[in-house]
Amino acid sequence: MGREPKAAVRAIAGMHTGTQPAASVDPPGGPEPPTDAELISAASREEFALLFDRHAAKIHRYAARRLGTADADDLLSQTFLIAYERRHHYTPADPGDAPDGALPWLYGIATNLIHRRRRSELRQYRAYARSEPAGRHTHDDPLAGEVASRVDAEAAQRTLARALARLRQPERDVLLLYAWEDLGYAEIAAALDIPIGTVRSRLHRARKSVRATLGPDFEEQP
Repeated sequence: MGREPKAAVRAIAGMHTGTQPAASVDPPGGPEPPTDAELISAASREEFALLFDRHAAKIHRYAARRLGTADADDLLSQTFLIAYERRHHYTPADPGDAPDGALPWLYGIATNLIHRRRRSELRQYRAYARSEPAGRHTHDDPLAGEVASRVDAEAAQRTLARALARLRQPERDVLLLYAWEDLGYAEIAAALDIPIGTVRSRLHRARKSVRATLGPDFEEQP
């Protein structure tokens, strides 16, 4: 049975950047950590610094995958500066607000900033096409291993880069938040400020386009 495009897109990112999911900075045990909403509502730079510590690694990884490390450093700073300036407009996704409830909001700010750097993003996909074959620098990522085991690695990377570059920006945003950042439909809707139905339709179109480029080995699993 073929692999879903989500696994393929994850694999090329992991192979090129060598990134791993960021660990939480909140220590296990002890009192409950403050939620993101509590940190944001405190409105002090000290409290907001804790929000940065909690989420900076994930936002930087996302930006680096789409733009490259050099641009990611600058984009990370811009994302949290804008977030601080807009902190009074933050609304938790639900009354309970999960401890990391502001993450979709931060992804949304970062995504809007990425839109201003379209040329850098396209250069990054060209870099993917030139990167080393799969199976090297996979960092024990089983998804990368799955891709490498099914198709020629170099051809797969070139094809994936081409598929991502061909996507329309709105569809690429949804696919990469879903495939790279593991956001659910509701989280993507919150990040991009669009209805869940729009998330579904954009993801469907993105999957269809990627599957058409990647071929039958990557047909989506039922």
